[in-house]
Parts: sequence; structure tokens; C-alpha cells
Amino acid sequence: MSEIRLIVGLGNPGKEYAGTRHNAGFWWVDELARSHSVRFKADSKFHGLVTRATLHGHEVCLLKPQTFMNISGRAVGAVAQFYKIEPAQILVVHDELDLPPGSAKLKLGGGHGGHNGLKDIIAHLGTKDFWRLRLGIGHPGERAEVSNYVLNAPRKEEQVLIEDAIQRAQEVAPLIIAGKLEAAMLKLHSV
Repeated sequence: MSEIRLIVGLGNPGKEYAGTRHNAGFWWVDELARSHSVRFKADSKFHGLVTRATLHGHEVCLLKPQTFMNISGRAVGAVAQFYKIEPAQILVVHDELDLPPGSAKLKLGGGHGGHNGLKDIIAHLGTKDFWRLRLGIGHPGERAEVSNYVLNAPRKEEQVLIEDAIQRAQEVAPLIIAGKLEAAMLKLHSV
């Protein structure tokens, strides 16, 4: 099992989106960076905010694409190509409609489930076989409501649950980064 060399948090750039459900991936990566005192820098060749750091004894690249969600793959593809990172060494952290707030699940591969960020990353990498950390945000119930739902802030009680899931997922970050993803899944999914 290879270690994770690139961790991508998905979200939309700009203050108006900072607190929205669609930015759960940004929240997780921001927390990881903050806990290790690393700062992001804007890098136009990577279409995003990037930092390289040694986390838990491993050299890792953290990325927050600044392209808007539906073209996240451009940034992911650029970083992966530049640093010669294989898809199996990439973790994409994103909001997940199919999981309730407070839930966090790790998986390798799978479809995009209508998530435009994942859809674009799959297109740019040419494979579905990268790791995903799915942070549950719940579903509005109606498909027509999804766009409005993800671009709004969670209700207070949902925010508390999402933040709790983010913390639990931070606790398995050392296992994820070391490539011990089975162990990370066991720990994360047994809550």
C-alpha cells in the first residue's frame, strides 16, 4: 500500500462560499494544515492554494483548488503530473450528500455520485481509482434542491455534527498519510 502524497480539499473559492456545505473538503484540509502550522500559498501553475510539508514523517502536498468545484480536476491533474503522483497516492476530501451530517467515510475508487468536483477529477486523472474522504452533509430530499442546498451553510446542529466528523477524520490522518488506509477505515468507520 503506497502512502498518500497529495491531499486535496474540495470547495469553492471566495468568502461568499467559505461557510457553505460544498466547502467541507476545504474545512478538513484547513484543519490539517492548521494543526501542523503550515500555510497555503497561491500558485497559478497549480490553479490553487498549495503547500508541501512533512506530516507524520511523510512528504505531503496539500491542495485547495481555486477553480470552482466543477473544474477541480485541472488543479489536481496539474499537481499530480508535476510531482509524478499516482492516483492511488491521492486523497480527495469532499462533501457527501449520501451520508448524514456527522458521518465520515473513506473509500478507494467508485463513481462521482453526481459530484461535479469528483467528475472533473476523474476526467483529468483518467481513472476513478483515487482515495476519497467523504464528509456527510445530508441530502435536501429533492434532487432539484441539491444545488441550492450545497451552496448554503449547514444549520447549527448540522455544523456541530460535521465539525465532529472532521475531528474524527483528523485523528486517522497519520494512518491515511502513511498509507495504512485499511487501518484508517476500520478506526473511522467503527464510530
